[in-house]
Amino acid sequence: MKIQLYCLFVVLSFSTNSFGQRLNRIEKKIVKQVEKLDIESIDFLKKVVNINSGTLNLVGVKEVGKVFSKSFKAIGFDTRWIEMPSQMNRAGHLFASIEGTKGKKLLLIGHLDTVFEKNSPFQKFEIQNDSIALGPGANDMKGGDVVVLYALKALYNLDLLKDASITIAFTGDEESTGKPLSISRKDLIDEAKQAEIALGFENSTGFNSATIARRGASGWKVTVEGNRAHSSGIFTENTGAGAIFEISRILNSFYDEVRGENYLTFNPGSLLGGTFVEFDSTKSSGSIFGKSNVVAQKAIVNGGLRFISEDQKENARKKMRHIVSQSLPKTRSTISFMDSYPAMGPTEGNKVILSMLNDVSLSLGQGSVEAYDPGKRGAADISFVANYVDGLDGLGTMGSKAHTPKETVNLKTMNALIQRTAVFIYRLISID
Repeated sequence: MKIQLYCLFVVLSFSTNSFGQRLNRIEKKIVKQVEKLDIESIDFLKKVVNINSGTLNLVGVKEVGKVFSKSFKAIGFDTRWIEMPSQMNRAGHLFASIEGTKGKKLLLIGHLDTVFEKNSPFQKFEIQNDSIALGPGANDMKGGDVVVLYALKALYNLDLLKDASITIAFTGDEESTGKPLSISRKDLIDEAKQAEIALGFENSTGFNSATIARRGASGWKVTVEGNRAHSSGIFTENTGAGAIFEISRILNSFYDEVRGENYLTFNPGSLLGGTFVEFDSTKSSGSIFGKSNVVAQKAIVNGGLRFISEDQKENARKKMRHIVSQSLPKTRSTISFMDSYPAMGPTEGNKVILSMLNDVSLSLGQGSVEAYDPGKRGAADISFVANYVDGLDGLGTMGSKAHTPKETVNLKTMNALIQRTAVFIYRLISID
């Protein structure tokens, strides 16, 4: 359910744990409890990072889920593993929850999988110094998962989770989402419809920023058929322009006529053209045969589209369809679109929640928290719930070079981020 803004503005003047005020006695205890858990949280991060959980390593993803499940059970959460159909080749998801009637109903979102599969040479957590550790998925996003766990553990240790309503959703396929989405994201969306605030713990974009908007992602494919003929006849009435000239026209027109809107980008990622073309979509690779003295009879281009709203997406698609329909002589072109991630728009509700987080950060003496530019972020699981509940993302750990063999997590700031999360959750579940 989307939060009613007037309810949030009431929160801002909440008397017991007022947003924008200094830490109260209980919140100071929360901070001290989190500080005590610093070494333990780093050790836990090392443990889960050292379990390979590349998206296609189903056993590994489930194993990481078991480790988190045991820890959530230990702090009073009921857990369940949601299996995916075998034909989807995805491990499933870990959900954990406590059901109460106090405060806001929270949905906390993370993911268990990484981009590093079993054959990756990058497999182990390694501390470089007192601030930095290397590790596959240490920042994206097992670090964020640890932030969730240890913020809740601190609250549990102080007996502050009584009668709270919190659901944790750690998906097992965020890095390569299982299809169809109607199955792989059904449980996440169902929980969002019951929640009042969603918090995503994808890796942070900076200690003093949070994400109130993320662009959606969509795929597109253009296929062109032309007349195969001797190159001496190109441009004639019988032969026409050929498939490669037609695909060039389309891409150039996309560049000239679709480009320019704020937050809208589109990228042709692969292009094949020639006499014979074969493309394997499962491997995203292909082969061609062609000669300079033969007019190309086929061309295929695969690309991606990023957008900040459904209206922007549909407007771009309309322009692209029109361009494709204007074929050069003796060519026939079609375009298809494949939905992936919806957009998370910068709603007023998201902005109010950001203001609440900002007040927590100021109370902790950690400085203000501002909205991060959505044009610099990719899609994430929180996008699937954005139509149903307001929220924030990018609340996980800091680090660098995610998705590369040099991925790092910043250990110095992790405890401070756990403190911020714990106090924030405490205030949200304390609202009358």
